[in-house]
Amino acid sequence: MSLLTSLIKASTQFQQAMEKKQPAGSGNALPKPAAPEAPVSATDDRFTLSERASFDTGRPKSTRLQMAEYKQTVGQDLAYMRETLRHKLAEYKLNPATSVEVSKNDEGKISVGGGIPEESRNRIEQDLNNSKPFREAFSRLSASEPTLHFVDNALKLNKAYGVNNSLLDTLVSDNQQFNGLQDLAHRYDSLRRTISTDQATNYADRKNFALSLNTRA
Repeated sequence: MSLLTSLIKASTQFQQAMEKKQPAGSGNALPKPAAPEAPVSATDDRFTLSERASFDTGRPKSTRLQMAEYKQTVGQDLAYMRETLRHKLAEYKLNPATSVEVSKNDEGKISVGGGIPEESRNRIEQDLNNSKPFREAFSRLSASEPTLHFVDNALKLNKAYGVNNSLLDTLVSDNQQFNGLQDLAHRYDSLRRTISTDQATNYADRKNFALSLNTRA
């Protein structure tokens, strides 16, 4: 047997012996080389998300406002109050077409106005003040309805004429979690108290808030 043949045979036997000592999948196995990372293209998800994030950052904060949701919230309270008053008019045998004005008096109690006889009006006021759901609905509306009116007008002016309202920008939080209608209403009411007297005349005061409701509407 030649030397070359002997070396090849010995090498083969040594390799086989090593393979028996190191079963497949052992910790000594060399790691597979990582696959090369694909180049980022315009259609790559990371590219798309990055572009979207940059775009959202550059947009006015007011575009984050959920106007449809706000209007639905206000509409639910208005519908509840209208239905309650409709039942009260029927209960006291009053004209269902009567327009009823609801507000709060100096004592903070629900006050009812309109073409209603004094005796019936007093009884309706007592019923409404004893109704916690009605009081809460009116309290929410006294804050949310003027706020919604202001925001809606500001957005319409911005869209029609490109007029940016600095007060509206101040109302909107960078954290979308705090841009609910009640959040905006709270900030709007606080800001209204801090602006100058001339500006304050343009904003509604929840203390003087009143609703005129036609129960047949």
